[in-house]
Amino acid sequence: MTTTALTLTGRDALILVGKMANDYADGDIFNDFNGRKAENTLRAYRADLGSFAAFLHEASKGAVNVTAEALQTAPDAWTGVTWGLVAAFARWLLASGASTATVNRKLAAVKVYAALAAEAGAIDGQDAAKIAKRVHGFTGKAARNVDRERSEAGAATRQSTKKMQHISLTADQVKRLKTEHPDTPQGRRDALLMCLLLDHGLRVGEVALLTVDAFYTDESGTFTFYRPKVGKEQRHRLSDDTLRALTRYFEHDAPDRGSLLFRQSVKGGKLKTGAGVSERNLSERVRTIAKRIGIDNLSAHDCRHSWATRAVAAGTDAFALRDAGGWSSLAMPSRYVEAAAIANERVKL
Repeated sequence: MTTTALTLTGRDALILVGKMANDYADGDIFNDFNGRKAENTLRAYRADLGSFAAFLHEASKGAVNVTAEALQTAPDAWTGVTWGLVAAFARWLLASGASTATVNRKLAAVKVYAALAAEAGAIDGQDAAKIAKRVHGFTGKAARNVDRERSEAGAATRQSTKKMQHISLTADQVKRLKTEHPDTPQGRRDALLMCLLLDHGLRVGEVALLTVDAFYTDESGTFTFYRPKVGKEQRHRLSDDTLRALTRYFEHDAPDRGSLLFRQSVKGGKLKTGAGVSERNLSERVRTIAKRIGIDNLSAHDCRHSWATRAVAAGTDAFALRDAGGWSSLAMPSRYVEAAAIANERVKL
């Protein structure tokens, strides 16, 4: 009897320890996966998960406020996600005008972390299987069919943020875009947004990825950020206007360390805690800010264009512009230099 009791006790103990080990391993799945990836890869994943977070917020009519960081690090953030939601995410991206390539990339990121969440027990096994087997991106003939259907429906094959003609901004308009904001949390956030676009030439996707920690650097007056398009990290020195806007934003609105720099706003000009702003919403915000001072249809990319144009006019050469603007070649910076050149400058009569 004694031997049997000891055997059963030992077996029960082993089962308990095994269950505890499984629980620990489930909770550590995300940490283990993230720890094996390069920081650049993690940033790219986080940007795509940010789109999924924006979709969940919109699909739930504001009830879900999960962040990209939570989706990337916490299995519990995926609780309630079904295969139907992931499939709807792809349709939502298409409806917003994303290219099939963009849909494929963002969907792949979501499927990677959904699979991890399923391993951790946060997503039902049947939903996980359907996400893996039934939710697909668009390639080859399928991608062409999507474009054809859009065309037949009278829609553009994709909504591009690039326009045939950029909006040129005057010095006065640039100043007003950076300074004419109400003294509210939203207004202080918007002032910093416009300074980063107009004084540093950041792409809207780069702005959406900015974290509060990017501005806590060893060297005073600089900040670091990641450029997904060229896959590299850069450091910029803050302009005077950006430093003023940043100081006011940090002093009055105190964003948390480790969080995204820009947070969603609500009625009354307040900011939500922990709710980042998507690329699309940032672009819409730029248009709203510009319209307030009489500029119609200004895009975030117009701000980058203005930054490059003003830099060349002030004497910046193509090489310096390429490096500061995060271009991978001289092709685009050279166009700004050529456009600013006076064709008959060296003609002698």
